[in-house]
Amino acid sequence: MTVSPFDADTEFDRQVDRLVQLGYPALAELPESAFRDLVEPLRARAIEGAAGLPAPTDARVAFLLVITRDLIGVRERLELTTLAGKSKPGVLDRNYAEDDLPRFDPIKELEVPAGPAYLLFDVDRGEEFRNLAPATAMEGITAQGRLPLTIDEGLAFVTLHPAALASNRCFSLVGSRCGDKRVPAIWISQGAPKLGWCWYGNPHTWLGSASARPERVGPE
Repeated sequence: MTVSPFDADTEFDRQVDRLVQLGYPALAELPESAFRDLVEPLRARAIEGAAGLPAPTDARVAFLLVITRDLIGVRERLELTTLAGKSKPGVLDRNYAEDDLPRFDPIKELEVPAGPAYLLFDVDRGEEFRNLAPATAMEGITAQGRLPLTIDEGLAFVTLHPAALASNRCFSLVGSRCGDKRVPAIWISQGAPKLGWCWYGNPHTWLGSASARPERVGPE
C-alpha cells in the first residue's frame, strides 16, 4: 500500500478552516477575511518547518497553528473544544480562582513569539510521561531537546486534533506556570475536556506531559 506524503499546505488550510468554523473570527472581533489574512503569513513557515515530519496521529502532530490570549481569551477558546465525536464543550475547573488564568505565563525557557498567532512543531501528548510527576517529566522532556507546552498550545492541540485527548491519554502543560507549585493540565471530565491543574511533584497514571520542538515560529 502506498502512503501519501504529508501535505503541510493542505493541513494548514484544514486548521485555519476549523478555527473559522468554530467562530474564532467573531471572538476576535474580526471579519473572516481579516482573520485569514492575519494567519496567512504563517503558511510558508508551516510548510518549511514541517518538512520531513510524519503525518499526524492521535498522539503526535507535525505542527499546530496556535492562537494566543492576546487575540482570544482562554475561557472562550476552551469552551470551543470537544472530545473526538462528542459535542459537550470544554470547561474550566472550579479550583481556578477568578483571576488565576492571566497569571499563568510561559516559563522562561520558552521563547514564545509576541502577537496573536504562531506555529509549534512536532507536538506530542507525552504518553511516555504518564504516572510521572511533571517535575520528573520536565527532566525527560529537556533531555530529549524538547520543551513543554503552554495553555495556549494545549488548547490548540485539543481544538485542532480532538482525538489527542483520550481516556488515560491526557496531559499536563508544564510550559505555563504562575510562580507556585501548580501545573495546568487538560483532562476529561463528564465527557468533555477540562482545563485544571495538578501539583508539580504529584504523578497521575492518566496524565502525561505534552512537549514539542523548542522553537516557536511567528510570521516573518
